[in-house]
Amino acid sequence: MTMDKLRKRFAPDRIAILGGGPGGYEAAMVAADAGAHVTIVEDKGLGGSAVLTDVVPSKTLIATADAMRRVNASTAFGVRFGESHENDYYETEAWADFSKVNERLLKLAHDQSSDIHTTLEAAGVTVVKGKGRLVPPHSIEVTDPAGETELIEADAVIVATGAHPRELPTAVPDGERILNWTQAYNLTEVPEHMIVVGSGVTGAEFASAYRRLGADVTLVSSREQVLPGEDADAARVLENSFARVGVKVASKSRAESVERTEQGVRVTLTGGRVLEGSHCLMAVGGIPNTEGIGLEECGVEVADSGHIRVDTVSRTTANNIYAAGDCTGMMPLASVAAMQGRIAVAHMQGEGVKPLKLHQVASNVFTSPEIATVGVTQEQVDSGKYQADVVKLDLATNPRAKMTNIREGFVKIFSRKGSGTVIGAVVVAPRASELIFPLALAVTQKMHVDDVASTFTVYPSLTGSLSEAARRLHLHVAEPGE
Repeated sequence: MTMDKLRKRFAPDRIAILGGGPGGYEAAMVAADAGAHVTIVEDKGLGGSAVLTDVVPSKTLIATADAMRRVNASTAFGVRFGESHENDYYETEAWADFSKVNERLLKLAHDQSSDIHTTLEAAGVTVVKGKGRLVPPHSIEVTDPAGETELIEADAVIVATGAHPRELPTAVPDGERILNWTQAYNLTEVPEHMIVVGSGVTGAEFASAYRRLGADVTLVSSREQVLPGEDADAARVLENSFARVGVKVASKSRAESVERTEQGVRVTLTGGRVLEGSHCLMAVGGIPNTEGIGLEECGVEVADSGHIRVDTVSRTTANNIYAAGDCTGMMPLASVAAMQGRIAVAHMQGEGVKPLKLHQVASNVFTSPEIATVGVTQEQVDSGKYQADVVKLDLATNPRAKMTNIREGFVKIFSRKGSGTVIGAVVVAPRASELIFPLALAVTQKMHVDDVASTFTVYPSLTGSLSEAARRLHLHVAEPGE
């Protein structure tokens, strides 16, 4: 019997997926395409929190804020709006109709969820609405909105239940003045003064967006550096940008409590300092949705944090049960969840599988400017974990940056010392999320800096700085005695 026939013989015919986020729906599409009978169970809507309450709405809000930034900066290009006033002053300041902003982003989220639903059903996937619980050895019991239950029997299961916002007992969100990131879209007006607690990716993104939308913003950071998990050079650029646009940062501070007042909120920090604002957004991490879904009964091991333990091919500790996404404790990114789901299906069907390699993951912080990273970090180089040559090239010298009034940002490339292989990169710029792709490709494919340097770029373009940085690394590597 050939290997292909063996794979087909032992591949699961019935696959049940608990959770309709990126890890779930991407797995469902791949499995259905391979000919499996796929059932996906979702309670709140396809796309999960990534589409409905997190990535899609938050990045739409950020896109609106960036549109305001560009409009308000238009005078630098000689563009005028409104009527001329004394001293050749023109009224150019934009303002946000928050009701329209939130209406648009929620509609986009709903439409995206509907598109996913339609696509899955067209592919032959059965979509079941309800709350699911694993039943040994690998089936799902579903309770529908009416309270009726049914058992979905399967040969293999993928758990993709995601996560929900972490809450502090002394700062419980009320959905009106004290908010978590799923409630931020209830507002009908731009907050007068938004206090954001948490300076990680979510906190920094919302702080950047709300300030660009016209709110006064104070960011509470438990660390000295905003974005403590990111490149230090990139974090400094963002901190300088925050300072320039008026985002106040309360560093080395933690929120002990958040109380609602008659006019807004009162945030008490460690040491007794008190901040007064109109609203408070809590961005203090997430908790996996793994409690009470039958994991223990099926032999699925869970970490103390509540995350499902998985290996690099998405297997749990239970036979024929896989997991993907934020419930696993891997990088909390939609792209990682989707990849985990696809890998799970390939592995259970006996296909050739490339295990998940987190150092190849390109990630982005959607602040203004954006911060995109891939591969080896500056901290890993400085600690001696990796031997690398590093070139950091400021965008201030790039002609396209000058034309588009980009005054801050840089490209940083890491190449393996001695070989010149690209092993990491950082891009800080508007649309850094788009610019990181060629460098992510270089890291994944183990390309030499000369491969990047010798590839044509458009002139003028920001990508020209990518090839220029690579050219400088070629010269650096070629120096004798290095």
